[in-house]
Amino acid sequence: MRPLRDAQLGAFTFFASALPHDVCGSNGLPLTPNSIKILGRFQILKTFTHPRLCQYVDISRGKHERLVVVAEHYESSLSDFQRQGKTVAYEVLEGLEFMNKHGMVHRALAPNNVLMDHKGNLKLAKFGLYYMTDRGGDVDFPIGYPSYLAPEVIAQGSFHASDPSNEEAPLPSGPKSDIWSLGVLLFEMCAVRIFFFWLRIFDCLHNCLLLVYLYFNVLCHSLLWFKQCVLSVVPGPTPAELLGDEVFNEISCLYMPFQKPLSLFSSSLRCAHLELPEDISDLCKEEEDYLSERAIDEVYYLWCLAGGDLEKELTNQGIIQSKPPLCTLPKFLLEDGESFGQGRDRSFLLDDTTVTLSLCQLRNRLKDVGGEAYYPLLEEEQSSLPQSASSQDLSTTVTLPLIIRERDTEYQLTRIVLFHRLLQAYPYKRDLVWKDARVDIPPLVRGMAWAALLGIEGDIQAKYEGIDKDTPIPTDRQIEVDIPRCHQYDELLSSPQGHVKFRRVLKAWVVSHPDLVYWQGLDSLCAPFLYLNFNNEALAYACMSAFIPKYLYNFFLKDNSHVIQEYLTVFSQMIAFHDPELSNHLNQIGFIPDLYAIPWFLTMFTHVFPLHKIFHLWDTLLLGNSSFPFCIGVAILQQLRDRLLANGFNECILLFSDLPEIDIERCVHESIKLFSWTPKSATYRQHAQPPKTTAVTDGNGFGRPGTYYFSDYQDMPRTDLSREPLALSELKAELSPRISAEDLIDLCELSLAGGGKRTRAGRPKIVAVDVRSAEDFNRGHLSGSVNLPYSSAFGPDGELVQCPGTGVLHSFRGRVIVVISHAMKSGTTFASHLVKVNFPRVCMLDGGIIKMRSTGLLTVPSPQI
Repeated sequence: MRPLRDAQLGAFTFFASALPHDVCGSNGLPLTPNSIKILGRFQILKTFTHPRLCQYVDISRGKHERLVVVAEHYESSLSDFQRQGKTVAYEVLEGLEFMNKHGMVHRALAPNNVLMDHKGNLKLAKFGLYYMTDRGGDVDFPIGYPSYLAPEVIAQGSFHASDPSNEEAPLPSGPKSDIWSLGVLLFEMCAVRIFFFWLRIFDCLHNCLLLVYLYFNVLCHSLLWFKQCVLSVVPGPTPAELLGDEVFNEISCLYMPFQKPLSLFSSSLRCAHLELPEDISDLCKEEEDYLSERAIDEVYYLWCLAGGDLEKELTNQGIIQSKPPLCTLPKFLLEDGESFGQGRDRSFLLDDTTVTLSLCQLRNRLKDVGGEAYYPLLEEEQSSLPQSASSQDLSTTVTLPLIIRERDTEYQLTRIVLFHRLLQAYPYKRDLVWKDARVDIPPLVRGMAWAALLGIEGDIQAKYEGIDKDTPIPTDRQIEVDIPRCHQYDELLSSPQGHVKFRRVLKAWVVSHPDLVYWQGLDSLCAPFLYLNFNNEALAYACMSAFIPKYLYNFFLKDNSHVIQEYLTVFSQMIAFHDPELSNHLNQIGFIPDLYAIPWFLTMFTHVFPLHKIFHLWDTLLLGNSSFPFCIGVAILQQLRDRLLANGFNECILLFSDLPEIDIERCVHESIKLFSWTPKSATYRQHAQPPKTTAVTDGNGFGRPGTYYFSDYQDMPRTDLSREPLALSELKAELSPRISAEDLIDLCELSLAGGGKRTRAGRPKIVAVDVRSAEDFNRGHLSGSVNLPYSSAFGPDGELVQCPGTGVLHSFRGRVIVVISHAMKSGTTFASHLVKVNFPRVCMLDGGIIKMRSTGLLTVPSPQI
């Protein structure tokens, strides 16, 4: 969007037509309220940034089908000043031509809707009212002013879209109607100017007859162009044709052709037309109004955070007038519901007034924010925490809960400015986007930030347009059934425009992935991306296409049973690894992940959580690798831990049929903690995404800033020390996960300092438990490992002889316990018993001690002298 600069924020309100409550659509569902239809159509208007059009900013839906529209506004209009007719005509035609290219007409052209900025440039206001109301069919008032409407428009009358069977519905107005309105507007300007000019001349002569004669004589000449262009019988002319008329030859050269702003994701260079002033110091002005240089939508967002209330502003200006409910009751109410005696409430009629929203409260809130906050430095050495020399409280704000940070005006300003600059430099500053996203992501830029985290690049629009989204396919029927049930509590996604976009994005994904199929749940995955990129279907599709391979690789195969079963088995092992007591209880009552976790992972939790929780959850999910969803699942179970441990199978089924409220911020923090305790190879899956050829920066998202990691364990180069794939039957037989030899070496840091990684308390984070016999242990073992022979705890047939969880192992409770054996069968039995006696963080070394023999890291104890 364009900067605010000298513009103001204006708001106007109107009511949509009310629909009957007892009527359903063809699908058996209640009719979509007209206000939601208007809200959906309005969204595309926010993308229009032409210099001759006032920028639309937002629309909000209130009670009784009330809608409040926020847009760029100026106090001065054409009715307040007189300008040269050619200049007015040319600038208005520029705006009309741009609208016509996008299939829209103004239909409400009048002097009060032709605004003027401080430089005298014209901007058309309320140009989208005819489009957003479906040609006036969704409101009870006509669109336009009778004095400026074309005759055929007046002759057609009005209609309501609530009656689709009306075959006599008027045809939609075309560009011709706007040309008529412009002609009347220019004629009015000319007539008023000439009239008052001659009136001053003849004021002393009192020659009324001569005044009338001269007045009409001049009007006839001024009507010549109006007659040829407007009153023509043949169709036309259009604004584009009039702009090419020779009458504008003198002034057309004074206007620069409009260039559409380049998208962040395109094949063109965004800096191709970058120009710097000759004197760089001109960029730095003292006492500059930094807020006015921010985008209009950004200023409005901050205005809302600073306490702005649209309905309160309109109420203070007398536009919204409320009445006590008692005064709205009808005098007579018959049995059939018909009422008599109560006049129409005047407060529901259209008031065309635009109220200017005061920015004083916002400016007062930001008065202590220094200019450097608007132009932050982007050096990698700089802390990712927002800083301000004039507002030291921001450094402590980052420690507050996320919901508080998202409502803090000063904090959000610094974060929005920072991310705006980082995204402008994307993909060059991709590393810094990852780094700052670990702090938080401002809601205003979340859509673009997610796209950057997913690595979206290139001309996504051309790719999306090249996909056939119109030819019928067998999946169309299922998509039509699923969309009306997907997050329909949200006004935007429940609108007809939302359904159309849903259908197009989902169909584009199905068509462009012929090796995959549509499974129920794909619509839920699409919802967050579509909501954040409602006006950019191509970006929503690109994000969805990048998200699914990373986290749901092969989940949408026609036969995905082997993929799902492996995923659920690894998840079951993660529960046992982090919470063995809960795992033992769930296994004992038979409440396995197959009964509750498939919708979690198939939709990445979008099927079970509302959108506002998904946003916070995915802000962190996108920073993690494909194993992070396991940690989220465990964190959810731990929030329900007490209720799960106290209930049996039937009660657990009922509990998950209506999932209780989950604290998402707590879930995110716990997930990160669980993720940091999980060895990378513990979540290895044979059916995960194949290795990539290159590494990405900080792929796990929670490592040390400035270091580099592979995005997933599967992306790491395969060596003899890597973990080997297992058959599904073998994997299901093991309670504890396996880790690779290279993971064990990394966790123990054996190749570096010889000591183990330390916890905050100073103790090693990991302990290796060697279950081989004492003789084998003495022939070679890992330095620092503990020898607990398998034969001392289990008999020849695997029966338990002595509990290995007593004695020395109790001092290691809480650390990651890696069971090392010679044969995996004995290691599996030993590890399973530790889980059954509630030892957390138990895993096994894949391949046993044999994998370590080639490393040269095995030590032999010194002989006793």
